[in-house]
Amino acid sequence: MAGVISRLYRGDINIDFVGKRKIWYSLSVFLLVVSVVGLVLNGLNLGVEFRGGSVFDFTRTPGSSIEQVRGTVSDAGVHQVIVQQAGPNWRVTTESLKAEEVTKVQQAVARKFGIQQEEVSSQVIGATWGGEVSQKAWMGLAVFMIAIMLYLSVAFEWRMALAAIVALFHDLVITAGVYAWSGFEVTPATMLGFLTILGYSLYDAVVVFDMIKEVTSKLGTSAKMTYTQAANDALSHTLIRSLNTSLVAILPVAAILFIGTTLLGAGTLKDLSLALFVGMIVGTYSSLCVATPILVTLKEREPKWQALAQRVHAKEAAAAKAARTAKEPVSAGSQNAATTQQKRKKR
Repeated sequence: MAGVISRLYRGDINIDFVGKRKIWYSLSVFLLVVSVVGLVLNGLNLGVEFRGGSVFDFTRTPGSSIEQVRGTVSDAGVHQVIVQQAGPNWRVTTESLKAEEVTKVQQAVARKFGIQQEEVSSQVIGATWGGEVSQKAWMGLAVFMIAIMLYLSVAFEWRMALAAIVALFHDLVITAGVYAWSGFEVTPATMLGFLTILGYSLYDAVVVFDMIKEVTSKLGTSAKMTYTQAANDALSHTLIRSLNTSLVAILPVAAILFIGTTLLGAGTLKDLSLALFVGMIVGTYSSLCVATPILVTLKEREPKWQALAQRVHAKEAAAAKAARTAKEPVSAGSQNAATTQQKRKKR
């Protein structure tokens, strides 16, 4: 195991990422289909900030549970009740309620859990504000995508920009699909998480593309490898860096998601941490197995790289033929010697 890790660090292990592009494409299509089905069937569990509603906050009392809080609020005449732990408090989200309905819920909670009615804070959020948040989020995403396309087109080329954008949409859809199937609430913090994973995924892709650009820039008419082989070589040299970067970034996010939200009750952080956790894993995968194969597919259509591939394959075929020809006389001579020796034994 130590030897494998050491070879990974030196870049001695050459994994044929591009050659297995059909496998990666099939896996990505499967994940995308599952994600889209989840979005169509379940949709996103939009938070109160997007759909509007009433929010109640009060201190958790010893022995209280989610079922007790949900039952108490439902008995007060509320139909849509979502109960969450927010640190030391209970956070209850309902549909939009009138002033008298809000008072009725506060009184019911105060009686049930032995607290003062004033300790049950309430807040009413209109759907108009949620629409403004959604509009600004989409505008931010559009500006981000345009800026990335321009930057990558100038710093690298349009093919790399296109491959990176496809990988970014790939990451977004899959992450949104996880939210659809898991039922996690989508809040403004989730939107921030989405934008963060876009930046992280882009960073990983740029690192890989920069290495590919450096390696392929040395290829000439007399090169001994094709663009595909050079891209695989570049991936092998950046693989351990990508894995290390991802691992270092995922560990604290996993601590927030699994430890902070379950043991410490930091419920407000799970909306952000889930997006980061899923997005970082998918982003690492897409930069290696989606963005790079797409780039190579686009580059292989250029006449320059097609001609180079033909020359390299012709040289490889000629070398293989010469090796087979060189073995044939040796094999024939060995067979004649064996026949002569058998004749001498019979005599």
